[in-house]
Amino acid sequence: MPVARLKEYLNNNDVRYTIVLHPTAYTSAAVGAVTHTPGKEIAKAVVVTVDGVLAMVVIPGSKHVNLRALKSALGADEVAIAAEPDFAHVFPDCEVGAMPPFGNLYDLPVYVDEALTRDEEIAFNAGTHREMMRLAYKDFNRLVKPQVVHVAAPIDQEDRALAWNL
Repeated sequence: MPVARLKEYLNNNDVRYTIVLHPTAYTSAAVGAVTHTPGKEIAKAVVVTVDGVLAMVVIPGSKHVNLRALKSALGADEVAIAAEPDFAHVFPDCEVGAMPPFGNLYDLPVYVDEALTRDEEIAFNAGTHREMMRLAYKDFNRLVKPQVVHVAAPIDQEDRALAWNL
């Protein structure tokens, strides 16, 4: 089961969590709908490249990554959304697109949007498109130690094309 690595890590670090099994869902919006979880409470993991190096950005499920803001926040020369074939091998125990926001378990730097830091609890894919996990944000922060950035943008934002294509 893909969630086994994450469960072991959380159990070894005395983290309380719940797992919600749900019908197969491939997007944050669909997961939110089938689990009755608001998109802003879902922590969506997005794999990017920062100056050619893979990294994970964690944003609210109801938003998208503004690459211009990420580039500026990190002082990078180039940032891009990574293509699934370029990172699938990094997550051998996860279904592609269902990676949990624990990039540290996969040797990836993790950046979290500041909006999620205000949530008492976060929910996220737990390695499959049928399992969602919920846990306290403070535990996520303690274990992952992500760099906090302001990079989430509304999906209907006018410069959506720019946000995805820098």
